[in-house]
Amino acid sequence: MLAELLDLPWSETGVGPFAPVYLNDGLTLDFDDWRDPVPSMHYFFRVSQDEFTAILARIQRAGIAYRSKVHGPVDYQVDTLHGGSIVYWNEPDGHQWEMLTVSYVRLE
Repeated sequence: MLAELLDLPWSETGVGPFAPVYLNDGLTLDFDDWRDPVPSMHYFFRVSQDEFTAILARIQRAGIAYRSKVHGPVDYQVDTLHGGSIVYWNEPDGHQWEMLTVSYVRLE
């Protein structure tokens, strides 16, 4: 689902049990179908405003609930208080994703 939302190439088969999502030439996220409980994690991606707009449209078309606050209620809003655009959404298994256009940690 992440590859589709970010419009990235991926493969159902990789090395071992992994399904890789190719973020760029130097970064791949390998997803594993894990049967035991895994602690919920928070992942974020910094993207351009054009990429943000396109990804948010795919999130909306997929009917995924999203919000403007990290631990807030689903409000289908975009946070713009940090000088850019931010949204959050959760996977059914509880993992949280964040997409932002301006890093509030790394301002370059």
